Amino acid sequence: MTRINLSEWALANRSLVTYFMVLLGVLGVWGYFHLGQSEDPPFTFRIMVVRTIWPGATADEVDRLVTDRIEEKLQELDSLDFLRSYSRPGESQVFVLYREDVARSTIPDSWYQTRKKVNDIRHLLPPGVIGPSFNDEFGDTFGNIYALQGKDFSYEELKDYADRVRDRLLRVRDVAKVEFIGLQEERIFVDMANTRRAQLGIPPDLIARVLAQQNDVSPAGDFDTSTDKIYLRVSGGLSRVDQLKQLPIEFNGRTFRLGDVAEISRGYQDPPGPRMRFNGENAIGIAVSMEKGGDIIRLGKALDAEFETLNQVVPMGMQLSRVADQPRAVTRATNVFVRALGEAVIIVLIVCFVSLGTRVGLVVMASIPLVLGMTFAAMHYFGIGLHKISLGSLVIALGLLVDDAIIAVEMMAVKLEQGYDRVKAAAFAYTSTAFPMLSGTLITAAGFLPIALAKSSTGEYTVSIFQVVTLALLLSWIAAVIFVPLLGYKLLPEKGLSDDGKAHDEHAVYHTKFYNRFRKLVQLCVNRRWSTIGITVGLFVGSLVLFSTVPQQFFPASTRLELLVDLKLPEGASIDQTEKAAKRLEGLLTDVDGLESFVAYIGSGAPRFILPLDQQLPAASFTQFVLNTRDYKAREAIRAHLIEILPQEFSEARWRVNRLENGPPVGYVLQYRVSGPDRDIATIHAEKIAAAMRANPYPRGIHLDTAEPSKVIHVTIDQSRARSLGVTTSSVSQLLETAINGATVTQFREDNKLISVVMRGPPREREHLELLSSLAVPTASGANIPLAQIARLEYSFEPGILWRRNRAPTITVRADIYDDIQPPEVVAQLAPEIAKIEAGLPTGYRIEVGGTVEDAAKGQGSVNVGMPLFLLAVFTVLMIQLRSFSQSIMVMLTAPLGIIGVASFLLLFGQPFGFVAMLGTIALLGMIMRNSVILIDQIRQDLEHGRSPFDAVVEATVRRLRPIVLTALAAVLAMIPLSRSVFFGPMAVAIMGGLFAATVLTLLFLPALYAAWFKVPRSTSNGNGGSASHHAVAVEGSLP
Repeated sequence: MTRINLSEWALANRSLVTYFMVLLGVLGVWGYFHLGQSEDPPFTFRIMVVRTIWPGATADEVDRLVTDRIEEKLQELDSLDFLRSYSRPGESQVFVLYREDVARSTIPDSWYQTRKKVNDIRHLLPPGVIGPSFNDEFGDTFGNIYALQGKDFSYEELKDYADRVRDRLLRVRDVAKVEFIGLQEERIFVDMANTRRAQLGIPPDLIARVLAQQNDVSPAGDFDTSTDKIYLRVSGGLSRVDQLKQLPIEFNGRTFRLGDVAEISRGYQDPPGPRMRFNGENAIGIAVSMEKGGDIIRLGKALDAEFETLNQVVPMGMQLSRVADQPRAVTRATNVFVRALGEAVIIVLIVCFVSLGTRVGLVVMASIPLVLGMTFAAMHYFGIGLHKISLGSLVIALGLLVDDAIIAVEMMAVKLEQGYDRVKAAAFAYTSTAFPMLSGTLITAAGFLPIALAKSSTGEYTVSIFQVVTLALLLSWIAAVIFVPLLGYKLLPEKGLSDDGKAHDEHAVYHTKFYNRFRKLVQLCVNRRWSTIGITVGLFVGSLVLFSTVPQQFFPASTRLELLVDLKLPEGASIDQTEKAAKRLEGLLTDVDGLESFVAYIGSGAPRFILPLDQQLPAASFTQFVLNTRDYKAREAIRAHLIEILPQEFSEARWRVNRLENGPPVGYVLQYRVSGPDRDIATIHAEKIAAAMRANPYPRGIHLDTAEPSKVIHVTIDQSRARSLGVTTSSVSQLLETAINGATVTQFREDNKLISVVMRGPPREREHLELLSSLAVPTASGANIPLAQIARLEYSFEPGILWRRNRAPTITVRADIYDDIQPPEVVAQLAPEIAKIEAGLPTGYRIEVGGTVEDAAKGQGSVNVGMPLFLLAVFTVLMIQLRSFSQSIMVMLTAPLGIIGVASFLLLFGQPFGFVAMLGTIALLGMIMRNSVILIDQIRQDLEHGRSPFDAVVEATVRRLRPIVLTALAAVLAMIPLSRSVFFGPMAVAIMGGLFAATVLTLLFLPALYAAWFKVPRSTSNGNGGSASHHAVAVEGSLP
């Protein structure tokens, strides 16, 4: 049965093939302009936060009676990876992290199971607990943030206009959500002095009860007549502040107005909630998120148009400013990659035109946009958008997708030079190269297979490398066997017969001076095969030693121009104190050169304006700045300046200055966790680790996550005396809560707003601790006594925050690195000291390395899981193509040769070996084996055509020299533009170095290995391809 020849079929159906070429080109253009665009590839945040409030409880009580119970139940989850939690006074936060090998489609079910299990134990939580509540929206990214400001406007007036802005933004295409940041809620305060209340003899709950009853909304009934339904409405509800002041209060036969005994005012929540300041002034943030699968560039254009319109109609004195603009960042990054792609195309074309000539180069040139167009159409079909990973993958693919076209057209051109007609040349190219090319394509694609199989956040983040490169390679093979022959038919000339009427010598093309010199070199390597093998093995061993000196890295920092500056005051600091610190930093930033704008988020971290952001949760003692710098140079200068001045300016606070991250967020790059049953013992050993880190010059900002203890006043009640007076612990607590913090007694209804009415003490009673002992406490008889008569006040400290990991008390030592050294190197330097500390741990305690090193190990481990399948897939393809165990194993032995070039180039260009470089190195194995299998298959074909073993090895290498070198050269040189990328640079350099070294060794080492493996007899060659006949006889059974 004759197999179909696709190239011959394509030339026999030229019109049909031309139509499909045009159609696929048009679909490619359409697909490109309809691809979704974003800054980062989508990846799933496999986390849920369970938050529980227990007002009045200490951190220890919350830890034991709330957090531990929730964690115990959540350990039953099948999809659970680990639990991390903290307990603060009155608050529990449990972070539920799900296994990374669980399919992301099942994560919503994991969230449901988490809710279900926590709700099952809700009745076991202490009385008075509020919640638990659940947050599973960690992945929402608010790429566009605006600041609405107006010095002469109140928060409420700004909020009214912000509502109108939100309504307009929600109508913009691709907008999913619009949320406010830093909004302060309105309050109506009823400030009543405790001493005044005591003088009048008014019970503390009387006014609260009157306000609640007066403002109650209760049904008053309705009349159902024979014709109508008539409702009854009773007046008295509060709708104006002056109604509160005129509200009559009756007690013991006396009537007085509320405004006579209390100060009534309208304001905002006190203490304030998290707030936002832009360029040193208060602001309301308006954050916009994009719909899933939307186009960030299209959204940016629509928002820009709406932004200009809004600024034209904004009230005089108000200003709407950009704070974060992800579409612009994406446009800038996309332009960089598109420029790199264009440069790579030009480089590849130069290689083709110089090496193959004008007409052959034109064939390759025409195939590139065709394959790229087909790839864009396929990306659109499979839902792969344009982002930094897919765009970088396209540049990588470009250097590989021309390989098949080069091999096919080069073979066709050679046959045309040998006198074949164009149809016969195309048919021969197909029969001799199509299936070896397909095998090589599948092997190269398989090199990226471990990325697709990596069950981790890092694998999910980088999976589009496999998707894009595999699509491009498979489509390039289709183009090479169907479309390239047609292009060659149109563009390549036939040589015809020579002047004497005879066909051209088909071997003459391989007997030029260059080929003859190369032939001698190959013959030398084959004759001195063991020396060649020994030198190669020596180079490989040396490269492994050299590789140990290459710096290790996880993901490089982002190239975005923002800087993050964190300030963390001692635990227990008020938000007002935090705001004062923020204003001090604003003063330092005002005149910094190269700083375009800055925004401060006080009492919380920045919203997730970029997907890989390590988002910080709200805390009164924390503030985070986002600095927008002019350019990369300015960013680095400002960063260095802040690192220098912040230690002196904020000695009382913990500070950080960081670039944005790439990949799944890590947080602190250096982390050591000490876990054990006793928190105090764990803290002692954590302090030892911190001391070891301080002895190293590189860690900065070393601290324990336990933070500082919080100040506390213990009100120790004399229970006997209190009971005799009819005073209870509960009544004292409620009195203190109302007087100091305030208690919501009802809600003021105004239009569509509900404003809480808060009853509290005046500022003097709330701010002066010395007045606490004189607070009037009502007794059962109606009299009032000072608090000091039934209680004593004791000043003390208590834990401010308690951390756990998988229910075990855990202390984490954390630090940053600001020098040009990678975290794994610092961890290696600290290893001896950490080992000594670990050796002294009591039974039941352990030390774990976290941060970058832990996440890198997880990512690498997830990739390593896919290696067996990668090897199996490659070996299967090799067996199908070569049908020989020996030859398949031989091809696989050439794969590690790339390490020689990888190590050398990484050190030469000063690039670290990170996660992306590791992916490139694994993919390099497939690229190397691709060339090897084509060479081995050519040797097999030559043997089948009757060549002697020695001649088959040498001549096959000579004939495959040009396509192997050209494809390798195209791939290597196409990486040059990508080598400038901070993210893909290490991968590009690794591939360049590995492919360069492996290509040389494939052409010299592989023939020697083949000759040694199959015991090919040595031969004395004349340098022109001939070998002495008595040396060309093969030993029976020695060849495959």
